Amino acid sequence: MATQASKDRAELSELDLTSLVEQLRATKQEALNLRFRSATGQLDTHSELRRVRRRIARINTLIRQREIAAAEAGE
Repeated sequence: MATQASKDRAELSELDLTSLVEQLRATKQEALNLRFRSATGQLDTHSELRRVRRRIARINTLIRQREIAAAEAGE
């Protein structure tokens, strides 16, 4: 049985670099909204903040891996 994180990882790994950057931008906006909701006491599940932070880290990792692969291929 696949967890949500592994599904998310598989989904992200299929995206191209432009789509990953777009996902990163959207996820950072989501994190900002969650932080505001948390600060004003409107956030019900604080685990959402953790989930979004991990998604941002996952996207950044994939982007960096592709940058390194492109640099090595160019050498």
